[in-house]
Amino acid sequence: MGRLQFFATSVALSLSLGRAVYGAIGPVTTLTIANADISPDGYTRATVLANGVYPGPLITGNKSDNFQITVEDQLTNSTMLKTTTIHWHGIFQQGTNWADGAAFVNQCPIASGNSFLYDFNVTDQAGTFWYHSHLSTQYCDGLRGPMVVYDPNDPNADLYDVDDDSTVITLSDWYHTAAALGAAFPAGADSTLINGLGRYTGGDSTNLTVITVEQGKRYRFRLISLSCDPNHTFSIDGHNMTIIEVDAVNHEALEVDSIQIFAAQRYSFVLTANQDIDNYWIRALPSTGTTDFTDGINSAILRYSGAAEVEPTTNQTTSVIPLAETDLVPLDSPAAPGEAVSGGVDLALNLEISFNGSAFFINNASYASPTVPVLLQILSGAQSASDLLPSGSIYSLPSNSTVELSFPITTSNNAGAPHPFHLHGHVFSVVRSAGSSVYNYDNPVRRDTVSTGTAGDNVTIRFTTDNPGPWFLHCHIDFHLEAGLAIVFAEDTADVASANPVTTEWSDLCPTYDALDDSDH
Repeated sequence: MGRLQFFATSVALSLSLGRAVYGAIGPVTTLTIANADISPDGYTRATVLANGVYPGPLITGNKSDNFQITVEDQLTNSTMLKTTTIHWHGIFQQGTNWADGAAFVNQCPIASGNSFLYDFNVTDQAGTFWYHSHLSTQYCDGLRGPMVVYDPNDPNADLYDVDDDSTVITLSDWYHTAAALGAAFPAGADSTLINGLGRYTGGDSTNLTVITVEQGKRYRFRLISLSCDPNHTFSIDGHNMTIIEVDAVNHEALEVDSIQIFAAQRYSFVLTANQDIDNYWIRALPSTGTTDFTDGINSAILRYSGAAEVEPTTNQTTSVIPLAETDLVPLDSPAAPGEAVSGGVDLALNLEISFNGSAFFINNASYASPTVPVLLQILSGAQSASDLLPSGSIYSLPSNSTVELSFPITTSNNAGAPHPFHLHGHVFSVVRSAGSSVYNYDNPVRRDTVSTGTAGDNVTIRFTTDNPGPWFLHCHIDFHLEAGLAIVFAEDTADVASANPVTTEWSDLCPTYDALDDSDH
């Protein structure tokens, strides 16, 4: 095919596919990380972006694909850090712990002017994921984006007609001040962005995101919280939502009319466009900051094809079937690991959170990044938790065992609650959810990020150690992680090296980083 003919064909294909082509990249692709000034809510600020857009471009692939994502660091603004890493949230990284992206747990950061290849297989997973910087609070400054792994044999495929890049919905808190320059614990974001657009109090009536549907069709929307801090209560005026996926795990269909979604969580829901041709408000009410919808704040627009291009006049109604986490049931193998009794696991750990006004602690240790990544420490010969740094924040987990974690919250340790905790390298069964005192071992929700609730809660999760490597467990309120609310599990250390062969490029990261001047970090 000649160049001109190829160009014409490409243009025609792009026009015919419309939004389905725009933005979606992968599974083999490049992310260029650079600084840019943007104004997604009408206020211009400096940011850290992937490929010059916010949120970052949608990365897609299919179940069993090999992802090869080259991250090029072109950062120049030291306030938001010149180095970076990328974490692929929810991907197990089985055999590629080195590609998990958590700075100083799995790798040294990538230096400005350098690139690094994240090369990993997504062999037995499909669903809704996301990616973000995992260095300090850098993702709050813009380095966050959606990721979807499609399943050609999706068991829920008969429930919907449309599932493409136009049905991905991202929610994010947005700040007018760089994270490093603002409060250690912000009282609230300046705005909520839905698919990268929003408004702030006192600002102009800037454009809002419009999501278009055709009357009579069923849409699989993939709702992703890219939040650094608040949770959001999500709803769409006049429409119910049928949840079918939770954090990349298929679940039995559950109809709701509102979803409280915590930082880093994801839900797929089916929306049937069965209302009158009109415009309807999409609402994402944050738990902190501006908590109303005045002048289109915290909002986007659901527009039926054929409706006038105007803002909705619909009213919010009281939620009568809000999502309750305890109503979510996994589609496959729903039973929790271990025996269906209290303490029926190989290893049970109680994780006590505390706060001294400036730092968070788990079991009296506040997490601080080591200078040598935990993975490198293990590959260099350190095997036991007592030999690994940071001291007090490393927990050894035996191989092929069932593990139970409990997060008791009381009136004396509920600062900053509810904390959404994320476990890398695994999904887990939530045998006791926030707001409930019931223990469900038979068919509890299975996910990778869970709210640990408020005073009186004792959220309890179970998982199986089937993935050797150091894995981060941390609060996904990024400001809390920065203040020490994390630990690292050193899982099956004896098999880490054989299970996770590293690349030469990975081995070069630390010498390059260590040679940098502090101003270039």
